[in-house]
Amino acid sequence: MTANTVVGVPKESAAGERRVALVPKVVERLRARNLSVVVEPGAGLAALIPDDAYVHSGATLGDPWAADVVVKVAPPNETEVGALRAGSVLIGFLAPLTDPGKAKALRERGVTAFAMESIPRISRAQSMDALSSQANVAGYRAAMLAAEHLTRFFPMLTTAAGTVPPAKVLVLGVGVAGLQALATARRLGAHTTGYDVRPEVADQVRSVGAQWLDLGIEAAGSGGYARALTDAEREEQQRQLGKAITGFDAVITTAQVPGRTAPTLVTAEAVEGMRAGSVVVDLAGESGGNCELTEPGEIVVAHSVTVASPLNLPATMPEHASELYARNVQALLELLVDADGALSVDFTDEVVAGACVTKEA
Repeated sequence: MTANTVVGVPKESAAGERRVALVPKVVERLRARNLSVVVEPGAGLAALIPDDAYVHSGATLGDPWAADVVVKVAPPNETEVGALRAGSVLIGFLAPLTDPGKAKALRERGVTAFAMESIPRISRAQSMDALSSQANVAGYRAAMLAAEHLTRFFPMLTTAAGTVPPAKVLVLGVGVAGLQALATARRLGAHTTGYDVRPEVADQVRSVGAQWLDLGIEAAGSGGYARALTDAEREEQQRQLGKAITGFDAVITTAQVPGRTAPTLVTAEAVEGMRAGSVVVDLAGESGGNCELTEPGEIVVAHSVTVASPLNLPATMPEHASELYARNVQALLELLVDADGALSVDFTDEVVAGACVTKEA
């Protein structure tokens, strides 16, 4: 590849996807690194970014699929894979664990592809960690949805008619999304509690003003994720959680194991035991859900309890979600080019190697 590598930004085609892979501020930074940026007309409109803003930042409007590097948010569909030229580079969320056929199609197309969800979770790669940046958005929105659907106040209110106690919110699965959900619910005035099978996150839970629910079950895995529980552990977890959940007004679940069906944490029996008007917000719907009554993408009411399982919550806040994601993409791009702006991919680098899901032969 020659210097002045061209980066293409297509309009996202997935249903409900309002984010865009690059925002004007990041385009300016890439231009300063001697990269050219081509944006498909209308690519940023769903994120409230007009074409003129991209032009003003130094980008040109045109066909992004002919670029040296194409940056996306959602995985490309079959038509988009076919639009990529052989020898090009693709960056985006590519679902390598749940959709291996996509990687096969990209490999056959002769594309070198980097999955943003495969960025190693190491200190040097924190600026590229798109899973975390988008999980922050999802956790915030989850707490807001819980407050919206709960039939009671989140904060304690002292009025002439008496005092209303604060809502009790339980977050199951305390990764980035869970911590943000706890912090947001706390800011809204709720009494918050966090639970996870990884005991090392207890201090993080307390750091955002929440209490720690200890069930005595530990299942720390690799890469900062939890391992799958044994059948005996799962049965004991559900038994103890079933008792605990009935004491909360809102339960937010975020527990997922990469490449596997999400664990069931909230049984139908536990939902039935919750007070009428309570809420369950299940963020694991895309991988099956943490609640036994979850219907991915739907809001249902069972036993007078609302069970909501929103999909792709970051897309509901496209402005900030796009800004955060674009910075992640920028950080990875800067790792893939040299000082002159030419692609110089070092596959011995652990970040590059970890994110790469297909490599041009």
